[in-house]
Parts: sequence; structure tokens; C-alpha cells
Amino acid sequence: MSVAVVFDSAGTLLRTYRVARDLLHDEMLTEVETTTITFGSDARVLVVLHLHSRDVMEAPEDRLLSEFFLERSIGFGVACSRRVIPAEEVAELLYTDRHARISDLQACIRQVWNCCKRESIVTMNSGVILNMDLSCIEFTVTTGGRPFDGAREAVSELHRMGVPAYIASGDRVAKLERMGDYLGIPRERVYGVATPSMKARIVEDLQEQYDKVVMVGDAINDLNAFRKADLAVLTEQQSDRKPDILYTTADRVIRNVSEVPGIVAELLADTAAAGKSATI
Repeated sequence: MSVAVVFDSAGTLLRTYRVARDLLHDEMLTEVETTTITFGSDARVLVVLHLHSRDVMEAPEDRLLSEFFLERSIGFGVACSRRVIPAEEVAELLYTDRHARISDLQACIRQVWNCCKRESIVTMNSGVILNMDLSCIEFTVTTGGRPFDGAREAVSELHRMGVPAYIASGDRVAKLERMGDYLGIPRERVYGVATPSMKARIVEDLQEQYDKVVMVGDAINDLNAFRKADLAVLTEQQSDRKPDILYTTADRVIRNVSEVPGIVAELLADTAAAGKSATI
């Protein structure tokens, strides 16, 4: 029997530090779940920005973010939202917002960098959360992460078992590919800027190639993929503060990513035993 494992990135393979600046209330939020903030309103859209942190830090702090995006031709990807919002509407708001300034994103980047600068392997991503009803950038966000202890070994063990590992995440592709290089996951198996519906579609597509597909995730944006997967594994390694629906949907709950190869080995053994019983 063939099995594939799909991992979310932040909070699943990576221990992640996230901060958000609430522009409406002039407040910095630390150790937040950006997907939880986004799912707090069906008008919100989490947007990943294709930019370099250094470019943001070198820009004039009082300048509008929208002007910076236009001048630098900054691209974006929709990481998650509760309802389908056309990319054209997202772009219109992102590039015309008159509220968010460079300093709002600089504050997020600076705080994450100060937390993660001693780590030897770090990925950083920045973005914004738009509010389509309020027609503004409601939050600026930055995340920084390093691989969990045991993540690299877990991927290696899966490969030794003949089980391919994939990444499906809302993070930027370039950042994910570099992390995949470190973890030993080929770049052609890395899917970035994946919305919840895209993650579910990735699982479905892989089910056409493999007998069983395992989804490993940690947040509400993994829910659709959990529902499609043959085996849904919820990890609490980053945090055990999860929406109840994740626990009712998941088949297994783990505390460490290193547990995944053992779960896959059980799946392979159970399927092999069932096949033998069927032939008796």
C-alpha cells in the first residue's frame, strides 16, 4: 500500500512566533494565531506579501504601505479567509489602502526578529489582514519560525519507510522551499500560499496517486484538509489551545512531530493485516 504525508508548516513543522499590529486599536498582539484572527470575521482575508523584510525596514516609516507595494510591485497571495473573495477585490483594497503605514509592518518585523535572531535557521514571513467590510488593512502581521526538534528526523524516517512527505502551507513558496531543503523535502512537493480549500484539493489530488493520504496540521485553516484526508493528525506541539472542532475532526492528536512516522507505520501494518484477513 502506498501512503503520503502532507504537513502544514507553521506550528506543525516549525515552532513559530507570530505578532500582529491591530491598527484599529493601536495595539501590538504577541503569540497570536493569525488564522484565528482571520476566521474571527468573514470579512477578513489573510494576505501573504512577497517582499523582503530588509526592504521594509529601510523604507520611510511614515509612508503608506499601499504606496510601497505599488512602487516595488509587491505581489501577494491569499493565505486564508472564511469566504471566497476574488483576488481582484483583494488587490484593489491592498493597493489603495490609506490607513496602514510602513511603521506598522516594521514594528511586527522588529519584534519577531528580536525574538528569533539567535536561531540558526529561521524563516520570516510578513503580511496583512484586510477587512473587506471596513475597506482597510486591519492588521499587519509577521511570523518567524524554526524547525521543531525532531522534524528533520521525522521526515527522514518517513522517507526510509518509502513514504513521501509534502508541505502545504499558506506561507510564501520561496521561504517554504528553503525550509524544505533543510528538512529533506523536494521542492516539487512543496505547495505555498495554500488556502484552506487549496489544502483540501492537494489532499484530494494526492489521493489519486496514493492509497492513503495523511494530513498533519495544527490550526483551523487545516480543517478542510483534515476532512478530506484518510487520516487526520492534529499536533499540539506549538499550542494546545485549539478550536473544539479540530479535536472532533482529527483521528489522532499528538504532542510532537516525531510521533508521525509511528502513526504511519501503524497505518501500514493495519492495512496489511486487513489485506491478509480478506484473503483467508
